[in-house]
Amino acid sequence: MVEFFKLSTAERLDVLEAVATASGLPPHLLEKDIWVVWSLRHLFAGPYSDHLVFKGGTSLSKAYGVIRRFSEDVDLTYDIRAIASDLVGDANAPLPASKTQERRWSKVIRARLLDWIGAEIVPRLKNDLEQQSLPATVRAEGDKVFIDYAPLAAGTGYVAPAVMWEFGARSTGEPSEPRAIRCDAAAYLQGVEFPTATPQVMRAERTFWEKATAIHVFCAQGEFRGRDRFARHWHDVTRLDAAGFADAAIADKALARAVADHKCLFFAEKNPHGEVIDYHAAVAGGLQLVPLDGALAKLAADYQHMVDDGLFLDDPEPFGALLEHCRAIQKKANAR
Repeated sequence: MVEFFKLSTAERLDVLEAVATASGLPPHLLEKDIWVVWSLRHLFAGPYSDHLVFKGGTSLSKAYGVIRRFSEDVDLTYDIRAIASDLVGDANAPLPASKTQERRWSKVIRARLLDWIGAEIVPRLKNDLEQQSLPATVRAEGDKVFIDYAPLAAGTGYVAPAVMWEFGARSTGEPSEPRAIRCDAAAYLQGVEFPTATPQVMRAERTFWEKATAIHVFCAQGEFRGRDRFARHWHDVTRLDAAGFADAAIADKALARAVADHKCLFFAEKNPHGEVIDYHAAVAGGLQLVPLDGALAKLAADYQHMVDDGLFLDDPEPFGALLEHCRAIQKKANAR
């Protein structure tokens, strides 16, 4: 069996096209998925792996097989207890006592995180790419690290030929568990060895509340500040519901409160009237998952972009059906 990245450029393209024919998945998404899994293998084989947790939509796709869409970015938490042990002490819940303390913690943690990325992540990643003679370069932009690879296949441009690692360090990432991850292509082609990884992954129940509260903020504000490609969150919560994780998350009141506690301090937001968005109210009967008016039109447009670029691995449900499912989840969550 030969490793994918030891094949010639022409052979790698042949592999992608063969898997695309067998799977019905676009070659450029299969290619990016391989780079995502390679990235996870690199990260969780490093000396810092004990302090990292893989989270977000890509974790739902790759670690839990819950969502049926392509998810391209790698969201990571560096345990706050490791990067800021002098600040959090031995507290069971490492949260600042006030907004003033939160601002001080966040400033210190961000500075340390950026130093760590520059001193540890980027050099090790560059060295690994060079040692394996892989066709990619590395760049860092604040708390984000990008692997820009030379693409063999092209899409519409909605999905860039780059894997983004986005790091945060203001939570523990708990609850989490190790999960085995494979490339999508591995199920369709024998004789080629694709990358694998076993990262520590945030539990899907917490990811439900992370995404549901992010949607709640969008509904209150009418936008995702500085973000595009946001319709994925709505798809993800419906798939989490279909898999039973939403029910488990809704039943776990302590987990819901923990997410609200964390977001109230570290991710405070206001609505257009200047009023603070109450996360605790959201997880205790006031959750909103369906936006109104202009925000709804923005969501519909972004959802169509996902459809047009083939990000769904199955036939996508109509936008109206997606909203109805979200209304049902909202009703269920608010009846708890």
